[in-house]
This record gives sequence, C-alpha cells and structure tokens, in this order.
Amino acid sequence: MEPLFIAEVIGTMAFALSGFYVAAKDRLDLLGVFIAAFLTALGGGITRDAIAGRAPYTFTHILPGILVVVVLLFAIIFKLHKHDQVEQKFIFIISDTLGLVSFSITGSLVALQSGFNFFGIIMLGLTTAVGGGIMRDILLNKVPLILSTGLYGTVSLFIGTLLYWLNIVDFLNPLTILICAILGLILRLLAYYQNWHLPVLK
Repeated sequence: MEPLFIAEVIGTMAFALSGFYVAAKDRLDLLGVFIAAFLTALGGGITRDAIAGRAPYTFTHILPGILVVVVLLFAIIFKLHKHDQVEQKFIFIISDTLGLVSFSITGSLVALQSGFNFFGIIMLGLTTAVGGGIMRDILLNKVPLILSTGLYGTVSLFIGTLLYWLNIVDFLNPLTILICAILGLILRLLAYYQNWHLPVLK
C-alpha cells in the first residue's frame, strides 16, 4: 500500500479517538461526540484537499467516514472514556500524536504531488495536521491545542521539512517516510513528557 494511504488511515483513526476523548471529557451528548470526532479526524484533510485543488478525499471515498464510525463504536462499546484519568490521558496523547504525525505526512506528500514550494509543503502539512483539531476546539470554545502545547506545531513543521529535503535529494521512499514518522513521534512525546516549549517573548 502507498505511504499516503497508510498515513491517511492511521491519522483518521487516531484523530477520531482523540476527538472522542475531548468530547467525552466535556460531557457532550452522542451527536456532539460524533461531530467532535468527525471534525478532528476529517477537517484537516478536507481543508488540505481544498487548498490543493483536489476533490476532498472524505467526500469521494467512503473509507474515512467508516473509519471514524468504527473507532467511535469501539470506544463507546468498550467505554474507553470510563478509564481512570492517567490511562485516559496516556491514550489521548498517543492517539493525538499519531494523528499529528500521520496527517503532517499526508499533507506534505499531497503538497509535493501538487508541485508546491518549500513554504507550501510545510504549511499544507501543518494545516492538515492541526486543522481538524482547531475546528473542534473553536466549536467547543477551547484554546486550540497548537497554541497551548509544547512543540505541537513544530513537530509538523519538522516532518514537512524532512520530507521536502528527502524529495530534493531524491531519497523519498516508504522507508525514509517511516523514519520521519518515528522521529516525529519521538520528538512529540519527548516534548510532552519533558515539558519542552519554544522560547516565549518577554
């Protein structure tokens, strides 16, 4: 399978679970949970495709919607929101990190396929990765995660930069893409658990 498709599937499922936890924490009803999960999982990809001048993948393929529904049904049936706070927090961070990394990759790859320059590649990767979460947080009247969490958006920019240079040196392949994903995962988890932040203007 193509790296773009694999990353899309992983990102959709991971962000659907992330959106589920945010909605459950805010005690939304079932419709609210579905809306929050769908926005988180699919909002960034829809925005990405609109910018790239493509028909949104979510609207032309049934798989993304099915993946979100399956994840939500699994989470509800097994009552994942009932787990203790520590476990819930860990699952949320892992799912959100997987979504961030996977969608940073899909956004960057779509930008490369569309012939975007360096700025376009890193920004489309960032938009894909955080767009859905921003829509969800605005809907729920929250400060978007990208503005309040250490190195969140920076990880996306890092991945986009790596993919750009790998393409420049003609070394972009499934293995190097996987290595970029692993590096992104490690950086994000280290930043979260070590409380790393970018410098703040004083």
